[in-house]
Amino acid sequence: MLICKVLKPLVSTNRIPGFEHKHLQVVLDGSSKKVAVDAVGCKPDDWVICVGSSAAREAAGSKSYPSDLTIVGIIDHWDPESQVSKPPSRGPS
Repeated sequence: MLICKVLKPLVSTNRIPGFEHKHLQVVLDGSSKKVAVDAVGCKPDDWVICVGSSAAREAAGSKSYPSDLTIVGIIDHWDPESQVSKPPSRGPS
């Protein structure tokens, strides 16, 4: 799994039939840009969890789906500068 930041949607009107109507997003993985199938409905600036390989195809809908990177989750709280990620505070216990 990878943690990536969503940069912007990628619009592609000419597609092979296997791509159906899935949305595509340009994501930043470190310093490299990649295209991922959006299976969860994220938006620009979201931090997301991506999977690759056969997990990406299954997460996109089927083992025969032509994807090698799929977004499977939106991260609620992520500070890339912090060494330790802490969940948001729930108030006094």
